[in-house]
Amino acid sequence: MYSSTPEDWHEADRARRDERVAIHAAGDFYDLDAFLAGKDALRGFELAEVGDVTGRTLLHLQCHIGLDTLSWARHGAAQVVGLDFSEPAVDTARGPARSLGLPPERAAFVVSDVYDAAQGVPDTAHDIVYTCLGALNRLLERRRWAETAASPVAPGGFLHLAEFHPLTDCLDDETGSTITYDYFSPDPWVDESPGTYADFGAATVHNRSVEWQHTVGEVVSAPAAAGLRIEFLHEHDASLFARYPALVRHADGYYRFPADRPRIPMTYSVRASRPAGG
Repeated sequence: MYSSTPEDWHEADRARRDERVAIHAAGDFYDLDAFLAGKDALRGFELAEVGDVTGRTLLHLQCHIGLDTLSWARHGAAQVVGLDFSEPAVDTARGPARSLGLPPERAAFVVSDVYDAAQGVPDTAHDIVYTCLGALNRLLERRRWAETAASPVAPGGFLHLAEFHPLTDCLDDETGSTITYDYFSPDPWVDESPGTYADFGAATVHNRSVEWQHTVGEVVSAPAAAGLRIEFLHEHDASLFARYPALVRHADGYYRFPADRPRIPMTYSVRASRPAGG
């Protein structure tokens, strides 16, 4: 339900994220064993939109357990840096990096709040700043985030973000077919449900979730206001998990509505660049 922002929202989010690291690392959703055996953690649209990363540096904000970060190293990035405020997540991310034989100069992980990225990361400029699904909804200040994300983008580089579409937060939870919640609500959605998107039935203790709905217009405008040039906004008709019971898992691993249901955007992606001369 919508609520005023709890004073301890940041501490609650950290406790919630910390507790779920072990569940995610051991479960089938992230499938760490398959990843170490060669499975790519990245989505097809991200690979197409980010393009060739060979020889480039990449900073991944809110990296969680680092599988996406390390996948970019596998695709040829000269250096990847993953940043997350959860110490258990960063500790977990360093394990696969060691298993893959990636030294810290190729794949480094840093414990830091995303807003402190400028102080937390080893280099001040990166060819690519990357953030992935499920990150922005946990942040209150979207403009401050955009300034933080834009700052380390090197001249000629770009920011790439992918996120769940806020329209999905407006639909009823059972069928995903009725507009039920306010698209423009400034208040967070506070929930106490146990479990995790990776295992709905997992037994958990720290269950308070505080999430904000940022409109697509706000998200696109914020990097532009921070000095980047918007190259594109793409919308996608698939989700990474069964957000609604009606969704069907396809052969590519994504969840979509059945063919007899109208499609809606469930995720979107944005690329914003810094001119080579600026």
